[in-house]
Amino acid sequence: MLEDKAPFLTAWFEIMDSDTPSRILDLIDDDFSFSILFSTDAGATDFAGGRAAMEGYLAQREKGTLTHHRLAAGTVGRDEFFLGEVRRAGEPVANFVAAGQISDAGRLERLLIGRSPGVRFEGGR
Repeated sequence: MLEDKAPFLTAWFEIMDSDTPSRILDLIDDDFSFSILFSTDAGATDFAGGRAAMEGYLAQREKGTLTHHRLAAGTVGRDEFFLGEVRRAGEPVANFVAAGQISDAGRLERLLIGRSPGVRFEGGR
């Protein structure tokens, strides 16, 4: 049964929007792997790999510029799902969907995120 919450991913995006986004590295499992397909009007980039690739992703990111806002979320067992909106200075620029799998130890094992300005979702329905 789908629960209407995603506590781990909610905390993850709150940390990403903070002054110290690198704290997410403390939340990942030793066997962590991820893919973030990041699309803009100019094209798309797939950031993928393990811890080192996530460190690279964090280094290139616009810290403090973009914020993540939850539209919907859910949890099934160890899997969390998060539909959100990315904003720049309060203005929506893209939507994203994230799926994460949490280990028995409470750390993130797998993360898949897709972000695109091409499809818009509205929250609160």
